[in-house]
Formats: sequence, structure tokens, C-alpha cells
Amino acid sequence: MPTSLRKLIAPLLLGSLLLGVQSVAAQNTPTAPAAASSTQDPGRALDNLGKQLDDIKTTFNSKSSTTTSLNDLRTTATDVQQQADTLTQTLAPELQSVQTRLTVLGPAPSAGAPPETAAISQQRRQLERDKSKLDGQIKQAQLLSQDAAKLASQIVQTHNEQVQAQLGSRTDSPLGIGFWKELGKAFPDDMTRVGRAKDLFVEDLALAWAPDSRTPLLLCLFGGLLLIVPGRWLIERVTLALASRYMPDGHLRRSAMAVIFTLTVTLSIGVAAWLAYLGFNWNDMLDEEIDTFAQATVRSVFFAAFIAGLGRALLSVNHPSWRLPALTKFTARNLRWFPWLLGGAFLLLGVIGHFNTLAGASLPAAVATHAFLALLITGLVGAALARAKRARTTQRKHGEKPPSQALWIGVVFGLGTLGVVVAWLAVLSGYVALGFFISWQMLWIGMIVAAFYMLSHLQRDLFDALLAPHGRSGQRLQSTFSVAHTTLEQTSTVLSAVCQVLLLLVAVGTVLMPFGGGPHELFTQIGDVFTRLRVGELTIKPGAIFNAVLVFALGMVVVRIVRRWLAEQLLPKTTMDIGMQNSIVTLLNYVAVVIVFALALHAADVSLQSLTWIASALSVGIGFGLQAIVSNFISGLILLAERPVKVGDWVSMPGVEGDIRRINVRATEIQLSDRSTMIVPNSQFITQNLRNVTHGNALGRVKLSLPMPLDTDAAKVREIMLEALHAHESTLDTPSPAVTLDDITSSAMTFTGVAYVRGPREASAVKSALLFDILARLGKAQLPLSTPQSMVVRNLGPLLGEDSPAAPGQ
Repeated sequence: MPTSLRKLIAPLLLGSLLLGVQSVAAQNTPTAPAAASSTQDPGRALDNLGKQLDDIKTTFNSKSSTTTSLNDLRTTATDVQQQADTLTQTLAPELQSVQTRLTVLGPAPSAGAPPETAAISQQRRQLERDKSKLDGQIKQAQLLSQDAAKLASQIVQTHNEQVQAQLGSRTDSPLGIGFWKELGKAFPDDMTRVGRAKDLFVEDLALAWAPDSRTPLLLCLFGGLLLIVPGRWLIERVTLALASRYMPDGHLRRSAMAVIFTLTVTLSIGVAAWLAYLGFNWNDMLDEEIDTFAQATVRSVFFAAFIAGLGRALLSVNHPSWRLPALTKFTARNLRWFPWLLGGAFLLLGVIGHFNTLAGASLPAAVATHAFLALLITGLVGAALARAKRARTTQRKHGEKPPSQALWIGVVFGLGTLGVVVAWLAVLSGYVALGFFISWQMLWIGMIVAAFYMLSHLQRDLFDALLAPHGRSGQRLQSTFSVAHTTLEQTSTVLSAVCQVLLLLVAVGTVLMPFGGGPHELFTQIGDVFTRLRVGELTIKPGAIFNAVLVFALGMVVVRIVRRWLAEQLLPKTTMDIGMQNSIVTLLNYVAVVIVFALALHAADVSLQSLTWIASALSVGIGFGLQAIVSNFISGLILLAERPVKVGDWVSMPGVEGDIRRINVRATEIQLSDRSTMIVPNSQFITQNLRNVTHGNALGRVKLSLPMPLDTDAAKVREIMLEALHAHESTLDTPSPAVTLDDITSSAMTFTGVAYVRGPREASAVKSALLFDILARLGKAQLPLSTPQSMVVRNLGPLLGEDSPAAPGQ
């Protein structure tokens, strides 16, 4: 978009106010250099670039450059810099190839060493000559690039100084007689220039109406009319039908329709203007000046249509449910015609400015047209602000409460009102250049802000729709890659934020970039800022960072797929236990992540040597603050390699007893008996005593102790206990259960039963079930358990006959 305005913004801005006919001065500007051919000799290309740079310096130092010619000079210098950089990038691999071949040949033999063949010596001398030549050409290209960049910076500085001087210049006020007197004096000459321009138009129209080109002209005009009137209506209806049928109802449809309607108006009107130009210039018979004017007019039509379409899509008077901004129906109706009026003002601005350049209008005529355009544009903006405020009053009259406005809306209204007032005061006080500059900036910035607002909604709604957990694409991602719905929501938020930042950078850069610049210059400036950003020996490059992020993301996806395949398909079909499978998957995952990280560093053009200073800086921290983390990390690797414990083991440590659920690189997760999880650092498994219940033997042992009275039939008790131990389904036959008489005391004899189960985790439940069963069996056999003896101490009082007072009642 800014590239198309390269020849429109600067001439319209301020140059014609002081220098009159700009086309004459533009003839002193050197033409843009042609791109260096890839087959051209590097030496000849460098000579041509040097001559072009000298021509630019000569023209710049002539002190006769206008704002338009300065823009052309800056563009030419930037092209020379780009070609020099391209030449450097082309020659660098050739120099590397020559150096590699010299390294393979090795140095020349020293004195006393066996001589080498003449062919090898000749080849080495030729390679050294080629290396010296390429090295000189690369250095020359680098110097040319630096000189061109420095010259472009000087041109921009001079351009800014001229703009500041022109903005501060003052002419007669339109309210004074002097202004109109100067315009009246120049009027005859201006009418003569207009007459010459009119003659050129008449001649070209006569050529276009000639019999051999009349039919194409009429067909192009008719096609343009069809495209504007029924074509645009038909495209919008078809688009609406397709969106209603195939696009899900929601925010995405609303923002997408706003973008589509904007493009529909822009392309229908713009392409119609291009068809009209094509019809008039069917046989390429337009005069060069008329052809330049016609092409500039077509570009102005495109941008005017874009302004009208953008405002129409944001207001959306006929479809309130598709309206992106929170505007009431009263506000939208009051402003429905202003997008078209502002687009027409933009078109008028472009046509008048280019016609002044074509006709060579005088300085008073240029000042008058700029004053008129400044008052027209700011007047439309002021009227739009007034009607928007009046809409709130109308809404109150209808008994509806206007919605509360956001802070930024109030700021926009305030700045817009201030801009209108300052522009009118500047024009009426004679500072026409300043007023015209303010009016143009209000129109330009308003268009960029509106486009940024619409695209922001589009990208946010697009990511929300594609990554919605309950949407079709979101469910497909969850089923294919086992992605959690929270991960999809976080990814959508991150991607939307990144796109929002990029859009903001482009919008701010477009507003603030120098006049005459284009998108390439904008991204070049942004890239230069990041390219010059160095952290120690590390250079940050946006393109390399993007490649690294892409490589890392794709690598992690591959790692996730391979890990899932190992854990769910391959390893379960082997004879390895669960713990061994988990250890293999974890170790391979760590190795794969390290490899992917190394590949990402390589894609980012980051060498390990550039990171040595980071390792040096972190060495002290690793020695002190990160000592525990490193210890746990190494301990985790030892646990995975030696496997003293594995996933599924039942371990017991001081204060911790439970099942190992996961072994991470820093800590191990242990599930306790109450289903809570204890996070234990890995170093404790290496440095402390650890009891692994299931490490050497997977069987569980159940031990029962029953005290029985001394007169109990011991054989009967043993028989009952053995029957109970054998009868339970969880006890094993091998080793077989056993019952022993462990102890006989003065009050009871103790029977001990031992049985084994499949795992230690079953021992507690089996023991409880066996106790219930044995008690029931003993109850049926009328064999009670031994009860502990109790001793009762009674206080009988003093004995009779002792010298003591008698008890009451004696």
C-alpha cells in the first residue's frame, strides 16, 4: 500500500507549495538502477554500482533537490545497497569453496621436503589468485553497501529538514486580500497551463475514440460499469450465501464478512478504474505525461475505494449483527455516507495533486488547492464527529440509554476534534502546509487504525475457531495428537498475541515510516533493528529465530509421536516390565529433546562458541545456586540407568512409603496410601537408605498371631487356621501356608499363621479377610480367644479392732 503512494504522498504533501512544477526537478533525478543480473561479471557489476552511487551523490550535493526528488534518490540509494548486499551473499559461498579447496591441497612444501607436482603448484597459485580476487570484490561490495546506507540516511535527514522548513513556512491567509491577489495574478498563466493539459487530454481521447480502438474502449467502460453496479452486488450476495452455508456461525463469520465486503468494494471500483484506463490506453498511444497521470489516478481510486469499503464494512448499516465495533444503530445510520465522502475526498486529493504536477500549476494555485483540500477533509472529519455525538442525543430522545464509551474512544474523539481545530486555525492563519499535513495525516492514520482494528478481529476470531476445543478442527487435533483442550486454548491465545504484535508493528511502522517508503523499506528497517541487536557474541536475526521456532515445534511433534508409538505400541509387545519400558521411554525422550534443541540452535545460526560466555557466566551459579538442581538431575539419570527403583515399586523411606508413579529428571512422584502424591528429589534415593519392598521379591507375606487359652485344643486350632489359610483365593499354594505354635505363657499360648500372596500390596487386605474368616471358624468351634487377666484392687477401709475412729453407722 505505501509503495503505491510513493509518487502520491510527497508531491501532495508540501513540495509544490514552494517549488512549483516538480516534474522539472524530477528530471534531474537519476533513474533507478537495474537489478544486477546473476550472470553479470561481479567486477563489472561493482563498477556499475559505484557509478550509480556517484551519480546519486552528485545529484544530492547539487542542493536543488525537492522532496520528491529526495524520495527518488533515497529509493535509488536503497536499491544500490540491496544489490551490493546480494552480490556479497553471492560471492561469499564462492570464497568459501575456494578456501576449502586450498585447505584440501594444504600449504606449499617447505624447504627440504619432497617436491610436489607442477600441476598441484599451478592449481594452488590459481586458487590463491581467485581467493584474493573474491576477497577484494566482497570487501568492495561491503564498502559500497555501507556508503549507500550512509547516503540514504543523509538523504532522509535532509528530507526531514525540508519538511520541517516547509511546515513552518507561512503564506498570506485565505482571509486576507493578499492571498486572493496573488492567486489572481497567477490565474492567466495557470489557465494557459490548464489549456495545454486539456489539449493533451483531448488529443489522447481522440486517439482512444479512433475506429480501431473504439470497440475495446466501449467494452472496457461497459465492463467497469457492470463491475461497479450489479457485479459488486452479485459478489456480495454469493459470498454471503457461501459464508452462511459453509462457515460456522460466530465471530469468525462476522470478521470475515467485514474483510470480504471491504475487498469487494475495493476491487470492484478499483478494477473498474483499471479497465477504464486499459480502454483508453488500449494501443499504448497515451502521452507519457497523461499515462503517468492516469496510472496515478487509478491508484488513487483503489485507495479511495478501500477507505469507502472499510468504513462501510465497519458501520454495517444493513447488517447490525455483523458490526465489529460497538456502535448503536443511530450512530451507524448517521455516519453511513461518511466513508464514501472521505473516499471521494481522498480521490479528489490525488487527482488534483497529480493534475497540478501535470499542468505545472503555480505556487499560489498549489497553495489554494491545498488549503481547499485541508478544509474539506478536516470539515468532513469534524462533521462525522458531530453527527456521532448527535446520535447519542437522538438515542436518549427515543428513551434508550447510550452505552458507556471506552477510554480510547474518548481519546480518539478528543484528538480528532483537536486536529480539526488546529488544521482550520493553521490554514486560516496562513500556515497552509501545516494544515494540509494535519488533514492528510488524520485521513491516513484513520485508515490504518481502522484496517488494524478489522485485521485484529479477524486473526483473533480465526485462531479461536481453528483451535476451539469443542470445534471440528480442535477435536480433530485432540484426537490426532492427544492435545489437551487447555493446550489448544493456550496455543490460540499465544498465536493471537503474536499476530497482534506483528500487526501493531506493521501499523506503527506504516504510520511513522518516511514519505515515499514502501513495505520493503518498512520491513528492512524493522529487520535492521533486530539485526543490530547483539547479546555478547550472539546476533539476533528474526528470520533465523523463526526458522528455529519452526524446527523446534516440528521436532517436538515428531518426538511426541515417536514416544507415544514406543509407549503404546512397540514396548508393550516386548517381555520388558512396565518400569523398564517407562525408563526407556523417558531416556529416549530426554535424548530426543536435546537433539531437537541442538537442531533448533543450528537453524538459528547459533554456534556453541557463541554460547561459551553464557556457560562461563552460569558456571558460578551452577556451582552455588544450581548445585541441588544439578545433583537431582544426575541422580535422576542414575535412577533411570541403574534402576534401583522403577515405576510401580513399593518403596519406604524415612517419612515416606508408597508406590512410585513417575520418575522425572529432577524428582520422583510417590503415591501414598491416602492417594496423595509426595514429590521426592532424586538425590534422596541415592544418598539415603531406601527400602524397596518389591525390588527383589514380588510376593507379599501375611502373618497372623492369635492368643488362645491354655486349655485349648492346639491341634484343633492349627487345623482351623490352616483351613482358613488354604481356603482364601488370594493365598498361594507355593510357598504353602504354615501354622506354628510360637509361645506359651502362664496365661495363653500364641499361634502364628503365615501365608503368601501375589504382591505386598495385597497383604493388608488378605490379612483382614483371613482374620474375619478365622474368628468365624473359631466361633463355630466354640474356641474363644484368650482374654487378658485383670486385677481389681478394692479399698476395704481400716480393719476392726484397730485404733481408729469408727465408721459412720457403727
